[in-house]
Amino acid sequence: MTPPSGEQLVLRHGPWEAVVVEVGGGLRSLTRDGVPLLDGFPEEEMAGGGRGQVLAPWPNRMAGGVYEWEGRRLQAPLSEPAKGNAIHGLVRWSNWTAEGRAGDRVTMRLRLHPQPAYPFDLDLALAYALGDDGLTVRLTAENPGDAPAPFGAGFHPYLTAGTALVDDAVLAVPADAWLPADDAGIPTGEHRPVAGELDLRDGRRIGASVLDHCFTGLRRDGDGRATVTLGGPAGDVALWMDGAYGFVMVFTGDTLRPERRRRGVAVEPMTCAADAFNSGDGLTVLAPWDRLTGAWGISVRV
Repeated sequence: MTPPSGEQLVLRHGPWEAVVVEVGGGLRSLTRDGVPLLDGFPEEEMAGGGRGQVLAPWPNRMAGGVYEWEGRRLQAPLSEPAKGNAIHGLVRWSNWTAEGRAGDRVTMRLRLHPQPAYPFDLDLALAYALGDDGLTVRLTAENPGDAPAPFGAGFHPYLTAGTALVDDAVLAVPADAWLPADDAGIPTGEHRPVAGELDLRDGRRIGASVLDHCFTGLRRDGDGRATVTLGGPAGDVALWMDGAYGFVMVFTGDTLRPERRRRGVAVEPMTCAADAFNSGDGLTVLAPWDRLTGAWGISVRV
């Protein structure tokens, strides 16, 4: 029987193992020495809660699924009907093609053809690679069409550091600002300085905090990387992102099915804010044959 997520592409390098899937081109699991670093999903299940999925050509929510582009009013399917939004783009359930397969790497490719919600051509490539330091995921998005196209991307891994619930994990987010949102999860347009329980720059135990917040103003190291860490018995699990990703969503999973709530922290690197097709906050416009590249990855300090 074919798994719901299609072909399972197993990558190995030293103590590291990752499973990349055909459906959505996403990341189902990541382990080091057999210890899970993601709250992923089993082979026999679909990717619930966005687990490990690729979010393109926009990440997060679009208000009403509506945006205007060059004088046209475009409508995307309302994939979050309870809030009346289109959420996480159009490629999460597409069949991606695996190329360049080796023991520790694979490239997943998808041509997104024009459709009513997004009348543009888009070529996407995701190069997954394991190395001594862990996982690297390199995105290339190219516009092969003859008109400019709006674009944003994100990824949706749930980190775990070996605690049964996230309450006992220590979370550090190197962000100076966050984006307030309305009840439908659409940003208000304000970038507000972090304070109180949203000031995670020095790291703290999550405890009872409920997080479903977008952060920006990311502090970066000398290599231009911003790193979010989740600490627990499995060590300090670190998700880094390069300069292509100016935003990161942090979600403690409180609205998931009861058996999946608060088991992992979704740390979602994003090239733009939610509703960027309307607000323009971080939006990339790909001219014909332009491309966007960016990389993020996961390592661990034990």
